[in-house]
Amino acid sequence: MPDEPARAETGRQPAGAAAALYLGKVMHARLRPIGHRFSYRVMSLLIDLDRLGAADRQSRLFGVNRAALYSFHEADHGPRDGSNLLFYAQRRAAERGVDLTGGRVLLLCYPRLFGYTFNPLSVYFGYRADGELALMIYEVRNTFGDIHAYALAVQPGESRDAGIRQEQEKLFYVSPFIEMAMRYHFRVSPPAERVKLRILETNREGPLLAATFSGRRHALTTAALLYSLCALPLVTFKIVAAIHWEALRLWLKGARLVPRPHTATANAACKTTLAAGEHTDYTEAALSASGVERSGSRSDLR
Repeated sequence: MPDEPARAETGRQPAGAAAALYLGKVMHARLRPIGHRFSYRVMSLLIDLDRLGAADRQSRLFGVNRAALYSFHEADHGPRDGSNLLFYAQRRAAERGVDLTGGRVLLLCYPRLFGYTFNPLSVYFGYRADGELALMIYEVRNTFGDIHAYALAVQPGESRDAGIRQEQEKLFYVSPFIEMAMRYHFRVSPPAERVKLRILETNREGPLLAATFSGRRHALTTAALLYSLCALPLVTFKIVAAIHWEALRLWLKGARLVPRPHTATANAACKTTLAAGEHTDYTEAALSASGVERSGSRSDLR
């Protein structure tokens, strides 16, 4: 597929249906001290948090805040109490000095299938009323039932033709094989005909882990959901199974276990000094080393 036009990559909000599907591949690559790489096909949901009613009517096989073959539930995200996620995102934006009044908030996540889902990472795209991307929320979960959201305003210079580039110190325990003294490097091509997420995790010695998702947009229709059910059966269950299977493989290779902090306070207390001084953009070199081609050079991942 040809490269997307620059305008689709630089933070202008996409128009269209209230919800869409992105079919593609997830890749994880552990770079050191033990090399380990895997990838699998997935289906993600992109939903407009201000148009949940319209999304609920797009297919008889898809429901919003109700039971269906595939479904989206506000209780799976944010405060996880079923409250309005649009208000939640706007509140988080206000905490960062960003006004999303009159704008849109899109959420990229895995939907429930047969009532079950697990989202290692959900990403919110917050757009101002003029259509410019102003806020990113990276909502991270671990397999212990904990959740943490990194809300980052899009700063001048972070939005480029290749997408959004942001950095954040790690404040939340995720993998039992990775220390807390780490830094995330996010590189995101916002949703258009394609969506691309790249996360590089680094410490003082350099890149440690690379994770990517690249997906192509499809209309959320009954036919598309039936296709996904056949092509990716039990995909939400497979995601959790894959996490534990790959963890076992990594442990068998000799990876050292990192104890889990006892409380959320302990996570927040694990501040590092990685933010001090000049930052190095490891993204291209590390993704190349892990077998991921540069932005715009991948073939269709269906």
